[in-house]
Amino acid sequence: MAENAFRFGKVAIVGRPNVGKSTLLNHLVGVPLSITSSKAQTTRHRIQGILTDKDAQYVFVDTPGFQKRFQSKLNSMMNRAVTNALDEVDVVVMVIEARGWDERDAPVLALLPEGKPVILALNKVDRARDKAVLAKTLVQVAAMRDFAALVPVSAEKGTQLKPLLAEVRRFLPEAPAGYDADTLTDRSERFLAAELIREKIFRLLGDELPYTTAVAIESFAIEGTMRRIAATIYVDRPGQKAILIGEGGETLKRIGTEARKSMEALFGAKVFLELWVKPKSGWADSEALLRQWGYE
Repeated sequence: MAENAFRFGKVAIVGRPNVGKSTLLNHLVGVPLSITSSKAQTTRHRIQGILTDKDAQYVFVDTPGFQKRFQSKLNSMMNRAVTNALDEVDVVVMVIEARGWDERDAPVLALLPEGKPVILALNKVDRARDKAVLAKTLVQVAAMRDFAALVPVSAEKGTQLKPLLAEVRRFLPEAPAGYDADTLTDRSERFLAAELIREKIFRLLGDELPYTTAVAIESFAIEGTMRRIAATIYVDRPGQKAILIGEGGETLKRIGTEARKSMEALFGAKVFLELWVKPKSGWADSEALLRQWGYE
């Protein structure tokens, strides 16, 4: 292939929960497409973020964190999203923490196809104060697979991303761009609105109930330069409804306010947002409901 030819292809970002995959995607693309929090399993859907420069168009596929600890229809669908993404892409970026290999990384490594180039991104390198630990990690992981490249990065700080892109580009096929240069994602504003609401639940309610909530957009209308959005937050049990609403409705109001501000920043438009909360027992094990709410 000609070194300076334009390239286009798909790149899966994979790893165990909470290693920084979504943060990496957001920094690569330049906008917060994939929601983030300090809680594992924040990402539930496969999300594509598109970066176009003069040399290539990269379609990054952010996947849910692969894990086998929790068993439900929801987790089965999330794990399936990871394996499906690996079949469709040209390059894989596996993310681990720079401070060392974790036994929870092993199932992800075992998923990776032998015939596909895999670049290992050692994330959170800014937190690895002891460079000897970083060097030990590099040696340790290099023995586990013939990685196409090993690149220390900090997704949070946005450092070392150019070297990572350069390594990825080497393995993309020569091809014209598949999307317009200003396209950032293949996901709709409707989808992104639901994700932003869910992000605020994760961020504001800590360990209380984020994993027992789902968000469904009931209506999404564009009226001139304004988005009018109505959404329902589903919880697993009636008692969780009170926690989410909060005393005098303050928690739900704060979720709505912060979600609205994030939507306005992302959409570049005013947003009118209405939220309701409803109990729906066993939703995480209902394949019909999960598909209705956009899970693959």
